[in-house]
Amino acid sequence: MNNQAIYFYSVHAPHGSFSNFSTHGISLKGVWWPTTEHFFQAQKFAGTPHEEAIRLAKTPKQAAEMGRDRRRPLRADWEQVKDDIMRAAVREKFRTHAGLREELLATGDAEIVENAPGDYYWGCGADGSGKNMLGKILMEIREELRTSGSYA
Repeated sequence: MNNQAIYFYSVHAPHGSFSNFSTHGISLKGVWWPTTEHFFQAQKFAGTPHEEAIRLAKTPKQAAEMGRDRRRPLRADWEQVKDDIMRAAVREKFRTHAGLREELLATGDAEIVENAPGDYYWGCGADGSGKNMLGKILMEIREELRTSGSYA
């Protein structure tokens, strides 16, 4: 088993499919989302027209910019629900795409780290001191896959 840490960030680099910007769409809430980033950012405004506007964004980068725009009314409970929303999106991504499941399981017991220099919550930050919540969620989903056998 591979125990060396796996760092990912760019969709064009190794393990880039672990990124929320990877073009592996998901179906949640009865509609198709082009990326997990689209879904995650849109849920900041669930039940409002902003949710659908973000779902229809042309790129994950545009969805992220729209979701971070504080002129939009961020839901009051966002800090309480954001981890569970990310977990649901990532779980669905690996349920939907068999090749990604295989790639994630092939990481063995390695630590998975989002090497996002500007993100100290979802990533490890520029100095490695970030919480790496996305990496932790990926490792949780990997363990779920192992114990359930498969989502197929």
